[in-house]
Amino acid sequence: MNRIILHVDMDSFYASVEQRENPSYKGQPVVVGSDPKGGHGRGVVSTCSYEGRTFGIHSGMPISRAYKLCQDAVFLPVNMALYKEVSRSIMEILRSFTDKFQQVSVDEAYLDISEDVGSLTEAVEIAGIIKAQVKERERLTCSIGIAPNKTTAKIASDLDKPDGLTTVEPGRVAEFLEPLEVRRLPGVGSKNEEILAGMDIRTIGQLARCEQDLLASIFGKWGARMHQLAHGIDNSEVAEKTESKSVSKEHTFQVDTSDAVELYASLDSIGERVHRALMQQGFSFRTIGVKVRQEDFTTFTRARTLDIHTRDLNTIKRESRELLREFFDGRKIRLLGIKLSNLSKSRMIQTTLDRFQSR
Repeated sequence: MNRIILHVDMDSFYASVEQRENPSYKGQPVVVGSDPKGGHGRGVVSTCSYEGRTFGIHSGMPISRAYKLCQDAVFLPVNMALYKEVSRSIMEILRSFTDKFQQVSVDEAYLDISEDVGSLTEAVEIAGIIKAQVKERERLTCSIGIAPNKTTAKIASDLDKPDGLTTVEPGRVAEFLEPLEVRRLPGVGSKNEEILAGMDIRTIGQLARCEQDLLASIFGKWGARMHQLAHGIDNSEVAEKTESKSVSKEHTFQVDTSDAVELYASLDSIGERVHRALMQQGFSFRTIGVKVRQEDFTTFTRARTLDIHTRDLNTIKRESRELLREFFDGRKIRLLGIKLSNLSKSRMIQTTLDRFQSR
């Protein structure tokens, strides 16, 4: 039996919520991220309305660049508390349609309705009902992709935004994927796209026809995985994640800096913030990573895995400082971040160790 997977993706979520909250913003380019400070702001765009996208603004863009593209846009700070509240209501709607549900971010989720409907026609009807309920309850639109697997459903949901509904029949997955740009394949970023272009691979169909061994020799395990996805093969299950995978915090400097004293002080502060979040969620960690974004927006990460799980703040500070030393090459730094992963709730042994070490 073919699976029937829905990928539900809210349309320009943060900006749409802001336009809903303030009707005067409707029809205007709305950019959510941070204060552009007259084109000298340090943040990045979290999202923008579809009106803003016509100016070339997109998520991840420096806020200063967005300001230059459209100085008359409405620039707003991120109001995560509001977005999470709206998200909870939307996810409540989605969960009511199936037991097989997976929220993957504040504004998107997968539903496996294979056992809830008898045909693709019924699945389309369900998708229509979901869209209507979201619009009625939250006055927002979403786009939905329907396909036999998660990857294809995600690609489909992005093809007809906003307020779209795209269906991919089980026997036509390869035909659907064939003409699409490789960048539409989840996980293929700009660097991979550039490498593939150098191999004269620009569409998913061309990627599917490439030798898997060749892709694996260039991209490693991801190359083999890309080859499978290009063929429309994705057997991953729709399953809710019950615990956090990681805890992370970041800081963007008002002025790019290479001053070691300032960088270490900021890193310690980030370490204290991420430690508080770790303790609040009741986790210990085993892997610590440091993220560095340099003045030209080049971003690097380094990570280290410890022998045992811990919740020790001094360990966070010590290990993050050692990782940061690798980045002192004369270039100024724009952003620092710390990420704790390989989390565990099994804290009995570590609690004993912490008490012993504190004596």
